[in-house]
Amino acid sequence: MDGLRVAVIGGGSTYTPELIEGFINRREELPVSLVTLMDIDETRLRIVGGLAERMVRSARADIEVRLTIRRREALEGADYVITQIRVGGMACRILDEKIPLRFGVVGQETTGPGGFAKALRTIPVLLEIARDVSETAPQAWLINFTNPAGLITEALLKYTAVPTIGLCNSPWGFQQGIARQLGVRPERVRLDYVGLNHLSWIRGVKVDGKDVFDQVLEGALAAASAGEIPFAPELLQTLRMVPNYYLAYYYHHDEMLARQRRAEKIRGEVVQELEARLLELYADPDLDHKPPLLEKRGGAHYSTAALALLSAIHGDKGEVQIVNTRNNGALPGLPADSVVELPSVIDRRGAQAIPAAPMPPAIRGLVQAVKAYEELTVLAAVEGDEQAALQALLAHPLVPSFAAAKGLWAAIKEANRAYLPQFEGKT
Repeated sequence: MDGLRVAVIGGGSTYTPELIEGFINRREELPVSLVTLMDIDETRLRIVGGLAERMVRSARADIEVRLTIRRREALEGADYVITQIRVGGMACRILDEKIPLRFGVVGQETTGPGGFAKALRTIPVLLEIARDVSETAPQAWLINFTNPAGLITEALLKYTAVPTIGLCNSPWGFQQGIARQLGVRPERVRLDYVGLNHLSWIRGVKVDGKDVFDQVLEGALAAASAGEIPFAPELLQTLRMVPNYYLAYYYHHDEMLARQRRAEKIRGEVVQELEARLLELYADPDLDHKPPLLEKRGGAHYSTAALALLSAIHGDKGEVQIVNTRNNGALPGLPADSVVELPSVIDRRGAQAIPAAPMPPAIRGLVQAVKAYEELTVLAAVEGDEQAALQALLAHPLVPSFAAAKGLWAAIKEANRAYLPQFEGKT
């Protein structure tokens, strides 16, 4: 079969129509001939896969869509492997959000103890997937969307030889939003973007080489004053940087915690209901396009980011994109083998992080603390090391005390026992 082969592990995700739309729209520059959707949930796979097939037929695109519950079959001969899995499903996400609240910590699926729990469940499975990739598709690139994306990517790069790039839609969202604010095309915008996945800041913006950061910051201040972004205007004035949304869980922790405790439903419960509605829509045999409701799921720019990355690798374009990749000294103050989220040159070699100016003290300590937590979490997940797990929680800036760390670890271990076999029989 001529053309590129793409395997999507977690193909039953409600995000998958975003990907299919991207393959259809970019088929001139990215000649994908086969998309294999694999999922362990056969019902979801059939529903989502059915919509994918109808989308391709409606567009008259020369793309074959295959469905399978067998992972190695999906991976066989793939050129690109996209991972978008959720170990434990939405039920575990809800626990990830609820357990930290009991200990006075925000509950979030990628940030803090919730992200820690998700990483422990997920890293061993991604390592198994990578081993299958190395045996069945040794030429393939693994593009990881699975959260917490930076942590997962670091584990894959440290413990496997599979070429891997981690991807998040947040940087694309920033670039698109800033381009709209300035009235220019997104490709003209260059961001001085620094940090880790879901722990990043924009500290400079240029359009065609001209510094426009003051204008961007003014726009952010106006948005903060209007309550459109979750930061106090005074915070932005103090930092003189624009933080990633997820930093609200650090900078405004108490307010975010109070809001979560007041809410009738946590985010995971809202998403669970939204996914049920999406799957009902997807099951309609007359639906042959991505429904508008998907935008509320939180996947804006997912397709844009994924397809731009694949296209840049395939076309050896040398484009600058913001991805999760090995530091290799690009960001001073962090280990060379750690994964960072930085502007990177994307070509057939993968992603090469562009050297960045040192982080200012205002953010350096937080980044280093969270990176230490990430290193310990990867170690705990791979080795089943309970001491490393407790150290990871203790190192996390949002965990207030050793007592809280012990309580969190006990609760997380008990709630996730079925998904943490690496810790069985260890003290």
